[in-house]
Amino acid sequence: MKRRTLLATALLGSVAAPGIAGTARAADPGPSVTQTGNTMLDGQAIFFVSYDGLVNNNSFQKNGLLTYKGYQYAVWYTADRNAVVGRRVLGASTWSTVKVGHTLRYNDSHNVISMGVSKVDGRLHLNMDSHSDGFTYVKSVAGLMDNPAGLSWTASRFGAPQSTLDGLALTSQFTYPQFISTPDGKLQLSYRVAVSGNGRNALAEYDGTSWTNLGEWTSSTGTYTSEHGTSTVRNMYLHGIDYDKNGRLHSFFTWREQNGAVMCNGGGITNHDTGYVYSDDRGRTWRNNAGTVVGTTGGSDKVAVTDSGLVIDAINPDHSLMNQESQFTDSAGRPHAIISYVPGRFGQCTTNYVADRTANGRAFHVRKTSTGTWRKTEIPVPLNSSQRTKLVLDKYDNAYAILPFGRIAAASAASGHTDWTTLFDGSGLNAFGEVVVDETRIAQDGVLSVLYQVKSTGTTPSALHVVDFKLPA
Repeated sequence: MKRRTLLATALLGSVAAPGIAGTARAADPGPSVTQTGNTMLDGQAIFFVSYDGLVNNNSFQKNGLLTYKGYQYAVWYTADRNAVVGRRVLGASTWSTVKVGHTLRYNDSHNVISMGVSKVDGRLHLNMDSHSDGFTYVKSVAGLMDNPAGLSWTASRFGAPQSTLDGLALTSQFTYPQFISTPDGKLQLSYRVAVSGNGRNALAEYDGTSWTNLGEWTSSTGTYTSEHGTSTVRNMYLHGIDYDKNGRLHSFFTWREQNGAVMCNGGGITNHDTGYVYSDDRGRTWRNNAGTVVGTTGGSDKVAVTDSGLVIDAINPDHSLMNQESQFTDSAGRPHAIISYVPGRFGQCTTNYVADRTANGRAFHVRKTSTGTWRKTEIPVPLNSSQRTKLVLDKYDNAYAILPFGRIAAASAASGHTDWTTLFDGSGLNAFGEVVVDETRIAQDGVLSVLYQVKSTGTTPSALHVVDFKLPA
């Protein structure tokens, strides 16, 4: 493997030229949000702060809220630690809930619940309660998602909790479950093997009959050298993993080094660079931005920090770059991402990860344009938080950043996504910090649903809500 080659900084400018990234016609509307409802899932959901986040509201929790065939589904832990899945008819004000037979083991905000739908057999799948250890898996009966009006919402519709995927044991150090529905109706599970700073990403796949472990596709080894020092072990943190309308699988990522010697100060974090890979064969092989194969899932050649052409935005480990932020694809299948860090104008060395991000952190919109170049624009809204921002695009390819505390900023496709402005300031929500977004609902009825938890203190339970915003029709 060759040493990585950073893309020229000219390819990723701080501001894109108007119109360069969009496909918008003159008549297309710009971004807008109109609040249409706010429903309560649970008046007393479990609350504890761990790793600066909540177990019910970690934004990397892919599909903590999802929509399928006219119904919306949500998952969370109650005050008595029960894992619950709820559903409602789209637009309804009340939710029906079911306990799935599992209770949260530890006060660890990593131990989220993630949902997925296998379209091939109409099942709902849940994976939960894991941080570098075992996981719990639950799946529904076949057809539950295809006939929600005809099948009652009861615990009997779900199988018993398992410590494997129907007998398939993956790893004893499992974290970050993310389900992805494939274009051909199967369901994939993305996860990390091993631990922070020394882990590998892997995939498993369900075909409607059984699960198969496709294997690992990233490497934790290789030498990374900064101006301060060297590290030989790391893991790749995904900003997401998503299929576009054409069947391409996209993933933005950042690397986290194990050796703190690569940082200017021990109070920071060793995350560095924004990278991008894609797959055109359902995650079996991975290509860099230029289309060169850089890794094979389950093979000996995996995506590594030493591979060329991976980095689309170079940044050293001195700016408290966030891992696992957010990504989305537009109507043409082009990838977009949100990243965040402390810009250099606030100094070239963060010394306190949480404090510096809270005081000076900013989010940036990174996207591939119609000409194939990468562009990056700062979102001019202070984070006022150490936490993550979510990204979605509407039917007209306008971009929306859902910032900590439920604030919403947006930029129009017509401007080339450069005219970022605040549309909703979070007033009235009293949201804790990160939020969970329904990535699947927007395409179905043009509504942005945001799951948030009300601020509390200590371990005092608080209300969990879903707020809905109508996007341009």
